[in-house]
Amino acid sequence: MTSLEYNIGAKIKKLRKARKLTLQDVARETGFSPALISQIENNNVSPPIATLSKIARFFDVKMGHFFEEDEEELRFEVVPKDARRVVSRVISSKGTGHGYTYEALSYRKRNKKMEPFMLTISERAQEETLYNHEGEEFLLILQGRAEILLDDERIVLEAGDAVYFDSSLKHRLLACEGEEVQVLAVVTR
Repeated sequence: MTSLEYNIGAKIKKLRKARKLTLQDVARETGFSPALISQIENNNVSPPIATLSKIARFFDVKMGHFFEEDEEELRFEVVPKDARRVVSRVISSKGTGHGYTYEALSYRKRNKKMEPFMLTISERAQEETLYNHEGEEFLLILQGRAEILLDDERIVLEAGDAVYFDSSLKHRLLACEGEEVQVLAVVTR
């Protein structure tokens, strides 16, 4: 399932229009270009998790708002492996590929305090732009070797290694050369 099938862009556009904001207003407040906001709204590109988190915070909604379906409140949710929602075509604000896809592991449960994702990093990104946003993150490397950049630190993580950090730290997860990396990521707002 792509961001188009989630209609992430349409949901962002609806939030923006409901608040009578222009693309420039959203861009100015979030730090992204009006062109990128437009591309996201038109489902031409999928926003990285950090970008989506900043947009959600700006509109004062939980990140899960962009993934949930219009259903009643659930007390629990089971997501079979083949029912995960995949978000692909993730690009950076500079328009370059991130080399990863992410799958939402919970999309029916509303008002969650955590957003669990499965990241698959298929290639090392060309650039090393660091991102930060509100909340906390927990990453567990399930397969492969990755390098995490946390402010000025560079730490290599092997399968089985975990890291927990404040998302306000500038951060980026990169695959080590020639490795496909699978990561369980849990993000809070």
